[in-house]
Amino acid sequence: LQRMLSMAVEVDRSPTCSSRKIADDIFPFILNIPLRSQREALLNTMESQLLRCRLLELLFQHSCDVPTTSSMSLDKVLYFLSHSSVLPQFQDETATWQRWDEMLQYLSLLLLSYHGVKLAFPLAEHLRTSVSDRMELIAQKAKPRLQDSDDISQLDIQLKMNDFISRMQKTLREPFPPQIQEKLFMLQ
Repeated sequence: LQRMLSMAVEVDRSPTCSSRKIADDIFPFILNIPLRSQREALLNTMESQLLRCRLLELLFQHSCDVPTTSSMSLDKVLYFLSHSSVLPQFQDETATWQRWDEMLQYLSLLLLSYHGVKLAFPLAEHLRTSVSDRMELIAQKAKPRLQDSDDISQLDIQLKMNDFISRMQKTLREPFPPQIQEKLFMLQ
């Protein structure tokens, strides 16, 4: 399945457009996956960074009270950090701290996926272009264009993280479990 999805993204002249279409079709099914381990297995084994990034973006958009229409960027990740509630209640009954833990896991995965799409090694730099055009861009050593919204400061990160931590503390009303502390450190 993962190989087929990856090829489906790549065969289109516009991988970004095809990843959006595929993600829009798959997303309702992800919401119906009953167990966290199954959701994580699907997302962690996804071969297409572009598709995984789009699916996670949809998941966070779904959990925001006020979704944003901005394109995917580091600023949008900070927006999700500030405006996402814990991920939608899936069918399994989990403790609140475990839902926050899952949210932190997916935020980290979103950052890694976005980094893979935008900034990683030379072949991945051009994941948003078609396979036929990609080889030419690599030969020209063309660098990907960063968006203005990818330029965020350390202060922005610190303020959003502090706000996020205080929201989580209000909800949990107890010391954070070690798993959450570790994920907060990794995310920051």
